[in-house]
Amino acid sequence: MFVVLDIVLHNAVLGFFRSLNRTVNSRLRVWYMKKETVEHLRMLSKVFKFIILPMVILYGFALFYYFGENPINSLVWNVLIFLYSNFLPDLPSAYINRKNKGEIEPIKWHKKYALLLFAPVFIWLLFSGVFLRWRTTETFHNFRSLTVYSLFLIGLGFVIFGNFPLSIGNLPKILSLSLFGSLGYLTHLKVDGVW
Repeated sequence: MFVVLDIVLHNAVLGFFRSLNRTVNSRLRVWYMKKETVEHLRMLSKVFKFIILPMVILYGFALFYYFGENPINSLVWNVLIFLYSNFLPDLPSAYINRKNKGEIEPIKWHKKYALLLFAPVFIWLLFSGVFLRWRTTETFHNFRSLTVYSLFLIGLGFVIFGNFPLSIGNLPKILSLSLFGSLGYLTHLKVDGVW
């Protein structure tokens, strides 16, 4: 089953990044994209099997048994955010200024992190034919970006799972989104040799 999921995920990721590179007229070679995809998916598969899957089982059991909460919705969110976070540092690459770095003045920090935190919106804009003039030299392959992203996920977890009045059972759901997202982001950074 994992082999089939690996193949499907590999083809989906490779197809997405090929389309993105065609859209922004990037000159990345196909062999390079295939190599990067294989490296990232190999590590993603290992981390998922040996870390995420046991965490999902333990988290689901603890949430159900100790807090009396239904863990299904947060488990689905956690796994999806882990997968998404594993590819997130590369998503804003469409907005990286690859040439004429001195020509374009750097964008402000809030725009840089908007590219990171709301990457799906900006990618959708690209595929819709809306090209923003934002250009950054930031690649988001650093721990500062990971910290900003983790804090954003805590806020997102609060929005998604924070029912008023807050209970102790909501706290693991709120924090787990950030934990799983950070693990996905760290997996990407590990493959790229950042740590």
